Amino acid sequence: MDKPEFPDHATALVQGASRGIGLALTRALAEDPRFTTVVACCREPARAASLAELAASASGRITTRSVDITREESVRALGQSLDQDGLRPSLVLNVSGLLHDEDGLQPEKRLEDLEFAQLERVFAVNALGPALMLRELLPRMARSDKAVFAALSARVGSISDNRLGGWYAYRASKAALNQLLRTASIEARRRFRNVILAALHPGTTDTGLSRPFQANVPEGKLFSTDFVAERLLAVIDQIQVDDSGEFFAWDGERIPW
Repeated sequence: MDKPEFPDHATALVQGASRGIGLALTRALAEDPRFTTVVACCREPARAASLAELAASASGRITTRSVDITREESVRALGQSLDQDGLRPSLVLNVSGLLHDEDGLQPEKRLEDLEFAQLERVFAVNALGPALMLRELLPRMARSDKAVFAALSARVGSISDNRLGGWYAYRASKAALNQLLRTASIEARRRFRNVILAALHPGTTDTGLSRPFQANVPEGKLFSTDFVAERLLAVIDQIQVDDSGEFFAWDGERIPW
């Protein structure tokens, strides 16, 4: 029996599309003939120059949406806008992640570095926002032979693979994301049988998120965003319903929880 494939004239949705891996995924999907519509979501599309330039060159295949996944009403409005436009995505990619920022947020090295407000911010972006995306978008996904909801996680979110410690908020929030995806995959088997859920580890990618930590990356292990987008989409093409609720690296390796 042939394995299920994405349908022709499909819709893809990328959350976190304004830069980095999200922008590269948006570009790759806009060039994929299977997808005639790519919904590119970020907080402020009007200020996302690279995304605007890409959309202008995509012959109408890219449509943008303003979404802040840390605001419940914003995620709810995204779902409603898809209904209004008659769009049912066959592929949803949740890309946004928070490790550090310009306001002083940094990954913790020891227990004394833990602060409630910073934990709250990291969990809001890395786990709570994706949970809202699951709630709003899973029921709205296409009833095609194959549909995928994937979120960018990180190998450091694996509990069994944690041998170095540190990075409390980031590790814990990615572990929470993994559990959310796993739990939703069990419900999806009952309610949305064609939908595959997956956590994806992109590897160390040359983006603003990894830039302060790139000095310690082994040679050949720092990937471009275009390479990562290509590899993640290849993994998504390969996974099937029996793989739903699993954790995959950019090269297709299954990562233990």
